[in-house]
Amino acid sequence: MRHGKKGNKLSRTASHRRALLMNLGCQLITYKRITTTLAKAKALRTYIEPLITKTKSTDSKEAIMHNHRIVFSYLNDKAAVKELFTVVAPKVAGRPGGYTRIIKLGARTGDNAEIAMIELVDFNEIYGKGIGTDAEPAKKTRRRGGAKKKATDDTPTEAAAEVETTEAVSTEETTDSAEETKA
Repeated sequence: MRHGKKGNKLSRTASHRRALLMNLGCQLITYKRITTTLAKAKALRTYIEPLITKTKSTDSKEAIMHNHRIVFSYLNDKAAVKELFTVVAPKVAGRPGGYTRIIKLGARTGDNAEIAMIELVDFNEIYGKGIGTDAEPAKKTRRRGGAKKKATDDTPTEAAAEVETTEAVSTEETTDSAEETKA
């Protein structure tokens, strides 16, 4: 029985699972978006979100160095840790949690495994800006029936008036010429 057992084992030993999550976490931080199976994406979310939360504390220099060391012990990649603290942390500073998004992509053709894309929310341009510090207020898309666009050029109306006057003149000429022929 699995009473009180938390987390997916992913059919791996503890060391293999730790190495897998470490590599997936480094790739997610480096590329901001990765595609993997749904089970691995869900396991990665619980692995990486506490690490991103550790980047946000700016209490003292000792606390920051301590958090660097803790995050490095989980990732074992200096480049990924540097990217996390210098690029990712400022973007997620205003976000209270939920740094990742999982989008289901369907089944893989070879083994019918459920595939998902996991991404960092604040680095997606498609869905708009997040709550972070670089966020701009969303533009309103609804428009109300306000003032209609007025014609600034009078040339179309003048041209129409000229056509009407020329038609009137031509009809007068035809009636005059008809009267002259009768007389």
